[in-house]
Amino acid sequence: MAEIVKFKVFCLEQYKHKHNMKGNETLQLFKKYGVFEYLGSFYDILHSYGAGYLVQDIDKFIAARKI
Repeated sequence: MAEIVKFKVFCLEQYKHKHNMKGNETLQLFKKYGVFEYLGSFYDILHSYGAGYLVQDIDKFIAARKI
């Protein structure tokens, strides 16, 4: 369980830096669109990918949820 939490924090930090966002702003975005649940549900697959891919994947996930 601790590994999943670390992974979620890693993804949040990578996303924040890539999009030049503040921590709280990124946290609210992730909560609004269910990104943490997504990352937890697909941890087994996603944790093996690099930071660049993860940020792109999260962008696609959020875009799909906005529709």
